[in-house]
Amino acid sequence: MKVVIQRVLESSVTISATVIGKINQGLLVFLGIESSDDDSDIIWLVNKILNLRIFNDEKEVMNKSLIDVNGGVLLISQFTLHASTKKGNRPSYIQAAKSDIAIPLYERFISQMQQQLGKEIQTGEFGADMKVSLVNDGPVTIIIDSKDKK
Repeated sequence: MKVVIQRVLESSVTISATVIGKINQGLLVFLGIESSDDDSDIIWLVNKILNLRIFNDEKEVMNKSLIDVNGGVLLISQFTLHASTKKGNRPSYIQAAKSDIAIPLYERFISQMQQQLGKEIQTGEFGADMKVSLVNDGPVTIIIDSKDKK
C-alpha cells in the first residue's frame, strides 16, 4: 500500500457536484492498494499515519500527531499511486489491485482507522470520478509505502 498524506487546514471531496466528505484541520490521505497487500499493511500504515508527528506544537515545531490535535481524516482511494512510468509515456497500472481485492482492503483500512482514531473518518467513493479540494497546511506532504516498513 502506498499513501500520499497531506496536512490540511480543510479538505473536501465532491462527486457529481455533491460534497460527500469534508474535514477541517487534519489529514487528506490518498490510498493506493496493490494485489500483494494484506491486513498487515493496513495495521502498519494506519498506526504510522495516526502517530506521525507532523502538526505544530506551541513552539511551531512539528511534534504533534493527528491524535494529539484531534484532527480529521479524509481518505481517498487512488489506484494511480501505483503507476509505472518506466516505459513510454503512458503509465501502466498493472501493480494496482483489481476492485475484487482492493475494495475489501479499502473497507478494512477505513474500519481500522476509525477504530484506532476513535471516531468516524470521511471518505470518497471507491472507483468514482471525484473532485478533491484542499488547503495544504505548510505545505506538508508525505509519501509512505508499506513495502518499505522492514
